[in-house]
Amino acid sequence: MVKEKMTIHRIQMTEGKRQIIQQLLQEYNIETAADIQAALRDLLGGTIKEMMESEMDQHRGKRSGIRR
Repeated sequence: MVKEKMTIHRIQMTEGKRQIIQQLLQEYNIETAADIQAALRDLLGGTIKEMMESEMDQHRGKRSGIRR
């Protein structure tokens, strides 16, 4: 039985993306996978927190509307 190869979606690497990656490597002194995780946490942590707080506010608003 022959296995079918999985289709992998590859995103094209552009010069702009290369420059962003180089800037991140320099700014965060990335050398390991843990360094990458820390950089992403720093970059995205505030955004994710705001998104979650907004979602909770919406959820509370809907629940409080039901109770009235």
